[in-house]
Amino acid sequence: MSATPLEQAPPRRDLYLTMALALRVGELLLGSGESNETVSGAMRRITDAYGVPHSEADVNLSAITLSHVPADGGVPVTVERRVRRRLPDYDRLIAVHALVAEAAAGALPLEEAQARLRRITRRVRVYPAWFLVTAVATVAASASILVGGGLRVALAAFAATVLGDRASAWLAGRGVAEFFQIAVAAMLGSLAAVLLIALGVQVRAEAVVVGAVVALLPGRLMVACVQDGIAGEYVTATGRLFEVFFVLAAVVSGIGVTLYTAVRLGVPLSVENVPAAPLLLEPAQLLGSAGVTLSFAVALLVPPRHLVAAVIGGTLAWVVFVLLCGGDVPVVLATAVAAAAVGLFGSAYARAAKVPSLVITIPAIGTLLPGTALYRGMLETNLGHPDAGMSSLLQALSTALALGAGVMLGAEIMRAVTGSDLARRVRPAARRARRPFIPRPAARRTRGS
Repeated sequence: MSATPLEQAPPRRDLYLTMALALRVGELLLGSGESNETVSGAMRRITDAYGVPHSEADVNLSAITLSHVPADGGVPVTVERRVRRRLPDYDRLIAVHALVAEAAAGALPLEEAQARLRRITRRVRVYPAWFLVTAVATVAASASILVGGGLRVALAAFAATVLGDRASAWLAGRGVAEFFQIAVAAMLGSLAAVLLIALGVQVRAEAVVVGAVVALLPGRLMVACVQDGIAGEYVTATGRLFEVFFVLAAVVSGIGVTLYTAVRLGVPLSVENVPAAPLLLEPAQLLGSAGVTLSFAVALLVPPRHLVAAVIGGTLAWVVFVLLCGGDVPVVLATAVAAAAVGLFGSAYARAAKVPSLVITIPAIGTLLPGTALYRGMLETNLGHPDAGMSSLLQALSTALALGAGVMLGAEIMRAVTGSDLARRVRPAARRARRPFIPRPAARRTRGS
């Protein structure tokens, strides 16, 4: 029996070009925050599309390895690419996913796919650099409004975040590790609040810290961490979890240095003054939640045509969270359910608009990030209440993990109800090629003691 097209060995040059294309696609997807499951799946779709079957992708946080064992007994090939930059660019992420879809459909020749990928990597960002800095600062300003701060507090949070961002950029330019960049940004954000309190300014100064902390929390990493764990990628999930811990540790360290110094200098800090977001559906809170979501979306380079959907998702998250908390549902559970609603909405929009669900879900969970609990925990610890401080920090960590789990729950509900678009595309292709359909690894059933 003659070999099918997918089983014929491609020319060596095409094999190398295909593997190079798959590696570059994987690097761009991983750098934008996609899960290992999505990255490895996209790479296999590329290799299958261009006649390089029997390929295996091994993805971790710092390197991608792709191996191919020819069916004709030829020499196996293994290539690797280091992932040195993980900067989210959702406009580029959408373009890469579109390229993979067209390649898998057989509508994109190999040479054209390579040229298109080069154009994607060189394209001008959808927003200028100064706009991104403004967006990050607006996240802090909007979050301070969400927790009850006024206009002056929002302006202070905006200025403190800009200062922290520029200080981080200065440190990055001199090769200082990212841990200390984040710590300095958190320190400057909390320093602004301490100065307002020390000067006796009659505002809710602590809201400045909450806003600055929300702008630094790693929502994207939390979701990817939980997604990798659910998909069975336990090594990478553990690595992402440690990355989340280190980011949180950097934020806690920066806040801790400022609060420790302030307490020793006699600045009148009090746990009773720590602001919490009023559980209301009032215009101020709705405006704050929409502002946080919109600003996060711009900072993640979400294209303008998807911003309205992201804002709807963020507002939905806040409404569901407030209604649940009003019904005496615990905060962590309410957070998980609200995040699940976002995951469901984001997955539905992604299917309709043919974009990755991250474009909607990651900005939308910004309103639920545990900035208040994190600040309260550090303040209680520095005021001599370590048990209460650890309890607040544990609540912040539990809330962060609930966000990731909730988003994934919403996505899995959508998958269970509608099925996987990828499975519907791949199953007929596998049948035509006379090879078995390989199901989603996370869906394989295992039994054991």
